Amino acid sequence: MTDERQPDGDGTGPRPARLFLGGGLAVVLLAVIGGSAGWILAGDPDRPAASGEATPVVTASTSAPATTPPATTAPTGTRTSTPAGLTVPEVVGVDFEQARRELRDRRLGWRLVFGTGAGRSVERASPAPGTPVKRGVTVSLFVTGPAPAVSVPDVGALSCSDAADDLVDAGLYPRYGTGRQGPVTAQEPVAGSPARWNDQVVLTCGDARSESPSATPSPTG
Repeated sequence: MTDERQPDGDGTGPRPARLFLGGGLAVVLLAVIGGSAGWILAGDPDRPAASGEATPVVTASTSAPATTPPATTAPTGTRTSTPAGLTVPEVVGVDFEQARRELRDRRLGWRLVFGTGAGRSVERASPAPGTPVKRGVTVSLFVTGPAPAVSVPDVGALSCSDAADDLVDAGLYPRYGTGRQGPVTAQEPVAGSPARWNDQVVLTCGDARSESPSATPSPTG
């Protein structure tokens, strides 16, 4: 019987290869150890942290620094339908009847708000004097004292529109019970009754006579 195994003592067998591999591995291990020692000595920040070693955390701001937003300004070319130069007149400190006339001359509405003090002057207005306004805007006039007493005028037999004008001139407000067309046939309170500014007077306007229904012709046979 013959042994087919090759002798391993002639230098060409697998043993030298294993020795070479072992030597190379030793060189790699020495290189790693040396490199680790170099990291430790040099304090290289790129050295990977060993197990259990605290890793310093470096934070960096990637956003832009906060800035205060700019103030919002209104456009300077705002369009308006307000007539040029039409503003609330200077009525503060003026007698409320004079202030009302100035508003009427400018074709502005008014609302009188009487107070509990003394006097007849306007203490403030809303919108304020000098405010640009449109035609027909109502301006509230705040009067220092209470509403003065007035007498209800006689508006009987006037047209409904003329009667309303007379009531407004007297400081009263018309209220329509049956409509605004035709002559005034009744008023409440009656003429001469005591009242105060801003009180209402009910007007009955139109023809009070009721028309009888037309007769229906009888059929002929």
